[in-house]
Amino acid sequence: MTVFDQYRSLLFSVAYRILGSAADAEDAVQDSWLKWSAADRSKVADPKAYLVRIVSNTALDRLRSAGARRETYVGPWLPEPILTSGEAPDVAPALLLVLENLTPLERAVFVLKEAFAFSYEEIAEVVERSPESVRQTARRAREHVRAHRPRFPADPDRQRAVTERFFAAASGGDINTLMELLAPDVTLWTDGGGKVRQAMRPVHGAERVAAWLAGVGTRPYEGVRPDQMSARLVELNGGAGVVITGAGRVLGTLTLDLDADGRVAAILNTANPDKLAAVQGGVVHRV
Repeated sequence: MTVFDQYRSLLFSVAYRILGSAADAEDAVQDSWLKWSAADRSKVADPKAYLVRIVSNTALDRLRSAGARRETYVGPWLPEPILTSGEAPDVAPALLLVLENLTPLERAVFVLKEAFAFSYEEIAEVVERSPESVRQTARRAREHVRAHRPRFPADPDRQRAVTERFFAAASGGDINTLMELLAPDVTLWTDGGGKVRQAMRPVHGAERVAAWLAGVGTRPYEGVRPDQMSARLVELNGGAGVVITGAGRVLGTLTLDLDADGRVAAILNTANPDKLAAVQGGVVHRV
């Protein structure tokens, strides 16, 4: 195994958390490989730190250029879902969505500190800032994340059970059960990217969300009838999720974010075909 292959999974993990896109993360890793291949490796004392610096800066450049594209994105933008295996902390779609509101620098610093436990000195070298500046940036990023997504202990069994019950109620149009499961201030995010039929704005409130879900769960979608669809519970982004298929293709994915009481606080439904390639291909990531 080459040095680059040894750290490839780590590099994808860093890039994906910064970018929220598996396709862009893979491109960032490939760009990093090209830079690594052209480097004078005899002068590289710490290959891991060197490669993380390359992929972080590559991802930051991509994130800055992606900002303009996301401003013109049709409907809500959600992170690209990925199939995962084993524990995958800090890749929950709801968290990645919160990170979208950070500056590119804040996002990179938060990812390297919170997900990979890099020291401030190590991060400073990566982002070419002083350790004190990095410390202040990390504090701002943490405060923003805490304000917009309080962290609750994740119970995998409860997450799986709620996800199963939720999907059964949604697909069967069972509004009563949905109302039991949904937090009063729940928000539904649907990402069709203008390519498929989805809600163009987030849907807020239990009654509105339950009605919307019950309605779409009993109607044909993109030419596929409900009885032609199938769903399976999988591990998406480190937690329980649902992959919906029909007519030989993946139609969408569904992940839930639970509050402290185990009720559904956020629903993230990704249906943009451009964001389903990794799931369609069955690629499993260890991030």
